[in-house]
Amino acid sequence: MMKHSISRQIASIFIGLMVLMLAANLAANGFFLERYYISRLQRTLTNAYRQIDAHITEDEVDTAFFEGQFSQLVTSNNMNLVVLDNSYNIVLRTKDGNSEIMSARIWGYNMGTDTDDAQILKETERYTIQKKQDQMMNTGFLEMWGSLTNGYYFMLRIPLENIAANVRISNEFILYFSLAAVLISAILIGWVSRRIARPIRELTALSERMADLDFDAKYTSGGKNEIGQLGEHFNRMSGKLEETISHLKSANNELQRDIERKTQIDDMRKEFLSNVSHELKTPLALIQGYAEGLKECVNDDEESREFYCDVIMDEAGKMNEMVKKLLTLNQLEFGQEQASMERFDIAQLIHGKIQATQILAQQKEAELTYEGEEVIHVWGDEFRVEEVLTNYLSNALNHVEGEKKILVCAEHLGRKVRVSVSNTGEKIPEEDLDRIWVKFYKVDKARTREYGGSGVGLSIVRAIMDSMNQKYGVENLEDGVRFWFELESADENGI
Repeated sequence: MMKHSISRQIASIFIGLMVLMLAANLAANGFFLERYYISRLQRTLTNAYRQIDAHITEDEVDTAFFEGQFSQLVTSNNMNLVVLDNSYNIVLRTKDGNSEIMSARIWGYNMGTDTDDAQILKETERYTIQKKQDQMMNTGFLEMWGSLTNGYYFMLRIPLENIAANVRISNEFILYFSLAAVLISAILIGWVSRRIARPIRELTALSERMADLDFDAKYTSGGKNEIGQLGEHFNRMSGKLEETISHLKSANNELQRDIERKTQIDDMRKEFLSNVSHELKTPLALIQGYAEGLKECVNDDEESREFYCDVIMDEAGKMNEMVKKLLTLNQLEFGQEQASMERFDIAQLIHGKIQATQILAQQKEAELTYEGEEVIHVWGDEFRVEEVLTNYLSNALNHVEGEKKILVCAEHLGRKVRVSVSNTGEKIPEEDLDRIWVKFYKVDKARTREYGGSGVGLSIVRAIMDSMNQKYGVENLEDGVRFWFELESADENGI
């Protein structure tokens, strides 16, 4: 439990208040109860005096009143009364009172012979109220003596012997009762304070977990009071905060991706402009130079002019081909065209490309063959797969050397079909194997320029395979290089 727990504070406050009330009650009893009791008896004596004075005249005494209504007042207050005429003869007295002693007291007070000390509480022209210790009876009395309107003498007495004892007994009872009440109340207050503090402690723990962004914590104590409503609001706030933070994280991730995409696009734009300007510089310079030569008639013979025109057309064709490839690559990289996945026969596609490429292979004096099944069904975008195969074959034709063999192979690898194009010739340096897929990267720039390569073909291959979420790669062989790509098998025997 916390050092400054609210349950302890509540219990301490209530127990402290009860102890304070107990002490105040005991102090009030000790200091004021007796005074209050005497003050009340004074009012009783004063009221009795008025009734006596009203029912005793010079002619008669209202005996019926004194035997009836007044006797009840006398009995309830343990009061003694004696009334004397002017000759000190008893006119009226209570049955249980010591009328002779009281008569002697009246005579002694009037004559001034009673010298015993008395504490006068109130004194008027008609009567005196005093506290008197009667030595003969060894007890104290509250006395009221004096004269009535008709001149008769009277004395009213109420014994005080039990007041102090009553005060002590009352204080003792209140003390024991209050201690028991404090003990029982402390137990009840402790139980109640724990019940009050339990949901508050739960809310405290809940707020701490929410501060640590743990929104699985929920208020479970329930209740329809203010604490229950607060817990319900905490639950709603937790859900709202979790939802809001989730949206903020999603928005932040999206913003981060947008920033990265913008940075990437900006870098690609700069790289593209730099590479394009570099690639176009040479053919443009050639076109410009040969065009100026034609205009200035550097060579007047027909054969020279025809050569100049062939060079210009060749360079323009290379530029046109590079622009087409760049447009294709741009569409692939920015996802402007989605791959259309369909089931087709990759073996048939390979046979078609080999047949179309045989003439170029014969010109290179290269042997172009296929190795694999005659029917292989796969899933993919047939048009884009053809583009990949075309780039691989073109790359193989441009780099074939030595035995001048080009082999296209298709084989099942589990649920995949791997298509590879290998050619004999020089190997690709190991440090360049990962770079050849980058736009405009050329391992041998002079040779690439010789056959009109732009360094974009393999970048198109990478973009196409990424759009279909399939693997691709290149590896060096003992006598050459092999490029490959994979597609999902659509045959039942593809396992």
